[in-house]
Amino acid sequence: MQSQMLQDMTQMRAVAEAPVLPASNVSLSEGASSVATPSFGHIMSASLHRVDSYEQTAQARQTAIDMGKSDDLAGAMIASQQASLSFSALVQVRNKVASGINDLMSMSI
Repeated sequence: MQSQMLQDMTQMRAVAEAPVLPASNVSLSEGASSVATPSFGHIMSASLHRVDSYEQTAQARQTAIDMGKSDDLAGAMIASQQASLSFSALVQVRNKVASGINDLMSMSI
């Protein structure tokens, strides 16, 4: 699971560092509906679903501990920390995006 999170972070970094094409090179034809590279929205959506799955896994493990069905306290704590860290990373990315949008909105033309 952690390797998947690292892959996602690497993919987000690659998308963020990709050069921006000038407006004259962008084709807006109707036939070009499929995009070869994933969009930021798709990456964020996938990350959000992954963070949610980490949280659900952590809750399931904690419930199993509480109900006496499992005695893997270390595994439950690790899952809880993984969910917490992935959520914190997602919130930080969201804050950076919101800050960038605010900066763009405050620019004068």
